[in-house]
Amino acid sequence: MALVITSPCIGEKSAECVEVCPVDCIEEGEDMFFIDPDICIECNACETACPVGAIYVEDEVPAEEQEFIEMNRKFFEE
Repeated sequence: MALVITSPCIGEKSAECVEVCPVDCIEEGEDMFFIDPDICIECNACETACPVGAIYVEDEVPAEEQEFIEMNRKFFEE
């Protein structure tokens, strides 16, 4: 399981999460950042650093943000 970035990141992309990630698992997409679940070690540094509260542990993603779990997975399939 990994962390997932959700809708508050869209258009924000402030990158504090990227700066604190010890394993460089966060990649920039067109409108937001994504976390590579194969690299993420769930240290939660990005969740703490996110100024807009967009990052959740996968099991805790709010119901209205569930689509971002699949969006994240698809981003890394390409």
